[in-house]
Amino acid sequence: MKAIVLTKPIEAVEMSLAEVAMPEVKPGWVLIKVRAFGINHSEILLRRFEISQSYIRKPIIPGIECVGEIVNPSDSRFRPGERVMAMMGGMGRSFDGSYAEYVLVPSSHVFIADSDLSWDELAAIPETYYTAYGSLTLSLQLSAADTLLIRGATSTVGLAAIQLAKAIGAKVIATTRSENRAEFLRRIGADDIVTEGPDFRRRFLDRHPAGATKVLELIGASTLPESLRLTAFHGIVCHTGLLGGVFALSNFDPIKEIPSGVYLTGFYSNFPKQAEITAMMDLIRKSGLHPVTAERFNLDHIAEAHTLAEQRRQIGKIVVTV
Repeated sequence: MKAIVLTKPIEAVEMSLAEVAMPEVKPGWVLIKVRAFGINHSEILLRRFEISQSYIRKPIIPGIECVGEIVNPSDSRFRPGERVMAMMGGMGRSFDGSYAEYVLVPSSHVFIADSDLSWDELAAIPETYYTAYGSLTLSLQLSAADTLLIRGATSTVGLAAIQLAKAIGAKVIATTRSENRAEFLRRIGADDIVTEGPDFRRRFLDRHPAGATKVLELIGASTLPESLRLTAFHGIVCHTGLLGGVFALSNFDPIKEIPSGVYLTGFYSNFPKQAEITAMMDLIRKSGLHPVTAERFNLDHIAEAHTLAEQRRQIGKIVVTV
């Protein structure tokens, strides 16, 4: 089969297809014919830097998610031909991932994808929409009565969160660093846009003096203390993203930094469950939601897909069809 194989750090333009052996099916694992996958920032980090780390098995086929059809279910509950999505749990790092025509994945990381969406639309969903869905439902307990602030709304998870939050019925306030993207955010459902930058807290509270009942923090540690102070009494802040490039809080005193009656939680997408995926897909289907996708490439043009993703100029998920 054809696949992208990494053995050392390389530039995007150096990515090319290789012929490799088909995976051999074994108990507890299922063979999937890959139809499409989304490009993720973690895959860029793997290609550029992380591949040199000793804990990465080499050679490795990258790719932390995919959608496709079951070819061989082995001893699992799946049936041949079933539409599925696979994600995370070491995919593309501990074992070969989705940048290939076929992928062998532990059955625990494979989920039925009950959907009439096209393969390229479906490929935008697994990791991105599950991260948004889990943050909103499992961590923030979002309801139609809530006002949700999304910091970092133009990210792929932010865009998914806008759509899913509106499907739930919440009011959505989105933030962006670029005024040029405000209209796009409104078009996919945001009720208000507040531009990130100097004096953000004052400008936000001038427009929303009661604060937000729920906050999805995708920028990360650099804005988390401020987000906590924009949250209404008995509101919840969910720390999910690290877009700001600050990975830890320095000298963080929870007693002083977390206002009384405000709750701080987080979301980690590494352990999905079929019931959660089913509920997410039901919400997407019932609301008529279509994932926000950017450009689409085929596997032969993976270098171009990675180049675009590295530049981070697109809005929406970059999808590769196989």
